[in-house]
Amino acid sequence: MADRLLWGLRAYLLLSWMWIRVSLTYRTSFAMLTLGQLLVTGLDFLGIVVMFSAVDALGGFSLPEVAFLYGGAGVCLGLADLLLGNIERLGQKIRLGTFDAMMVRPVPLYAQMCSDEFALRRLGRITQAAVVLAWSILTLDLDWTPAKVLAVPYLVVFGTAIFVAFFTLGAAFQFWTTDGSEAANAFTYGGNTLAQYPLTIYPLEAVKALTFLVPLAFVNWYPSLFVLGRADPLGLPRAMQFAAPVAALVLAAVAAVAWRGGVRRYRSTGS
Repeated sequence: MADRLLWGLRAYLLLSWMWIRVSLTYRTSFAMLTLGQLLVTGLDFLGIVVMFSAVDALGGFSLPEVAFLYGGAGVCLGLADLLLGNIERLGQKIRLGTFDAMMVRPVPLYAQMCSDEFALRRLGRITQAAVVLAWSILTLDLDWTPAKVLAVPYLVVFGTAIFVAFFTLGAAFQFWTTDGSEAANAFTYGGNTLAQYPLTIYPLEAVKALTFLVPLAFVNWYPSLFVLGRADPLGLPRAMQFAAPVAALVLAAVAAVAWRGGVRRYRSTGS
């Protein structure tokens, strides 16, 4: 099992490096695409800044606090999107028949799909979100204890793991639908949009759903409550603020089962 995992990781790194070298062949194009993505995603935060020109707080949170939520969610989604964003194109590959070619190669399918056309230009999204996150950290007037400092990389690692699981679940869903990428995007890119704002602006029923049904709240909301020293609007135990590893592990297990089930069920379209 360990050897298989190591082989899959090695194959993923080799294939990703191949696509990185391809993208760097045309450096000007790569730089323009990366910069363009940085600027486009930056418009999202510009909209929040404009909003705060009319209000002092959003859901009880100040601009630096909202920036912390925005930056944390954005970095997590950006990293997951960079690592395996192209897996969302599984349905297209099934329809075109190119997925069949992957099945006859002596490389794990998951590694092939995750590394396929690895897009290094997605660093633009990560950079933009990281800049906003860094600005919020420098601006927030907080008592930075060692626990709160460690909570920031904790948020990034497990938030990314949760988004990785959602990307995998969305891809596995396409084994049954072959054209369900938009539905899957609702939980990844749509989930990121939800997580960018304080959950206090949503009804309590929505917050419960994002905690217990679709656990997007563990990406950045609960870790951020700990960092920002905020009370949980649901009044849940403080341990929930540290439950992101559990949510990530459960989602990863569900995603792994769904992916393996989808591969076993797969029948070529004959394209």
